[in-house]
Amino acid sequence: MPIYEYQCNKCGERFELVIGPGEEPGCSACGSKKVSKLLSAPGKVGVSSPGGALQCGKDTPCCGAAEPCATPGCHKR
Repeated sequence: MPIYEYQCNKCGERFELVIGPGEEPGCSACGSKKVSKLLSAPGKVGVSSPGGALQCGKDTPCCGAAEPCATPGCHKR
């Protein structure tokens, strides 16, 4: 199921929810049903270099690491 990003029209809280068909989102902070769906950029798993190797970056996990790299281009092994 896709994850959608919302902003509460009452308290301004921004939050993400997995919403199924027919479900109505509610604010995770105040419970209000008056929320607006935000446009979100699609996520990316990694960025390929011209040679096809996965390049790490500040927002991209590197070489199988669970966390994004602190130093983009580090290629930790």
